[in-house]
Amino acid sequence: MTDAPAPPADSGATVDDAVGAELDDAFEQKAVRLSKRERLLSGRADAAGGPYPVVVPVTDTIPDVRARFGELTAGEETGVVVGVAGRVVFSRNTGKLCFASLQSGDGSRIQAMVSLAAVGEESLQEWKELVDLGDHVFVSGEVISSRRGELSILVKEWQIASKAVLPLPNLYTELSEEGRVRSRYLDLIVRERARETVVARAKVNASLRATFAARGFLEVETPMLQVQHGGASARPFVTHSNAFDTDLFLRIAPELFLKRAVVGGIERVFEINRNFRNEGADSTHSPEFAMLEAYQAYTDYSGIADLTQALVQDAAVAVAGSTTVTWADGTVYDLGGQWDRISMYDSLNEAIAFRYVGRRHDPFTPQTPVGELAAFAAEVGVDAPSHPTHGKWVEELWEHFVKPGLSRPTFVMDFPVDTSPLVREHRSIPGVVEKWDLYVRGFELATGYSELVDPVIQRERFTEQAKLAARGDDEAMRIDEEFLRALEHGMPPTGGMGMGIDRLLMAITGLGIRETILFPLVK
Repeated sequence: MTDAPAPPADSGATVDDAVGAELDDAFEQKAVRLSKRERLLSGRADAAGGPYPVVVPVTDTIPDVRARFGELTAGEETGVVVGVAGRVVFSRNTGKLCFASLQSGDGSRIQAMVSLAAVGEESLQEWKELVDLGDHVFVSGEVISSRRGELSILVKEWQIASKAVLPLPNLYTELSEEGRVRSRYLDLIVRERARETVVARAKVNASLRATFAARGFLEVETPMLQVQHGGASARPFVTHSNAFDTDLFLRIAPELFLKRAVVGGIERVFEINRNFRNEGADSTHSPEFAMLEAYQAYTDYSGIADLTQALVQDAAVAVAGSTTVTWADGTVYDLGGQWDRISMYDSLNEAIAFRYVGRRHDPFTPQTPVGELAAFAAEVGVDAPSHPTHGKWVEELWEHFVKPGLSRPTFVMDFPVDTSPLVREHRSIPGVVEKWDLYVRGFELATGYSELVDPVIQRERFTEQAKLAARGDDEAMRIDEEFLRALEHGMPPTGGMGMGIDRLLMAITGLGIRETILFPLVK
């Protein structure tokens, strides 16, 4: 949609007037373009060959032509004839010579020069009358450099490849964030950063797979429709199967099925998957998101932290060429080196002591009563979590006191046992589990465990979760008998991790989650 000119300051016109004029212009352009489509369909425009041909005789791509002939000097001719297609993003008709910029899907452009001498009067006139900004056009001709040094195709033949009946946005005015999200196809046409983000995501996924392959991991696929949700504390989406006449849950995590694979002997396994959580949406959360989970037998949460650091750093190098990345706002962020590892309880107590120098405060431990945590939280203005437990209070306080001060990538280690029902208890610290969360850019990027493999303790944990669910906690897990039966056949000591792909892109590019997801859910 083209931008309407801003109304004069003293005209009395409003923003709504300007928007209305813009819409009127688009409707008018659509009517004109539809009439051109009809003309092409009628066969009166022989040179264009119809508005939507099945195929056009492309011999080369615009990026390939630029790579081969990008060093031509002004006025140089090659004698090489190519046939390329692209979207018209600039057009200037000047008498006997017309100019157009054709853009390929990757944003590469080349100039097309349509001259009276080369194509004839009828074909030149049809170009002027039928070709609009946004149309896909095929051109064939010699590769040259114009007198101004612009790499060009001196057109001998041309053909409409696809007629656009709606105009493009103004290429010199950036779309609003809402416009980019709702019309991503337009965003990809007009904004280089949008195309770069799609490429970066593909490079990240390829890098993750390469890092796993180098370490002997196998990629598998697990069900997205499940009879019972599990593997995370989250509210699921519910759907209904007509074939089985039963309610099913969209996957909130693949964990319990990937662990079944480990029980079955696939000792290094991963999945890049889609998860669905029926919860809030904000700058770091989406109801539908891409997730990586991986499990490695005979390692623990320290070993899986090493693996996660390698995955992130390799992905940064794949996208940025270095572990030092530059975010969209220009900030330079270092993902290299060995990342810090801090204790949740120790870092919380240190942050409180720093904030309240000189004040006596007994350090919080896994044995601190819930009432004492609640009283302190009320004193410092921390809101109560839903269904408060010791662990939820500790995590709320930690997020209040410690999380805002994290700058470098940091593994936060050793979580309260009651918030981590699938994690092995710490081998030397009572009341905590061997779990870490990885924080980058101030948000949680990944989580990792020494996995709980004792089926008896796992049943006890599920039972406690079921009690929370009975008291109204929609995020609590249910008892999964099939998973417990698998554990009873013996699961080796295992480390596991999960990482959001969308958030990994955020950490590398500095973009928000609605930018890193190609087609995010919007109302």
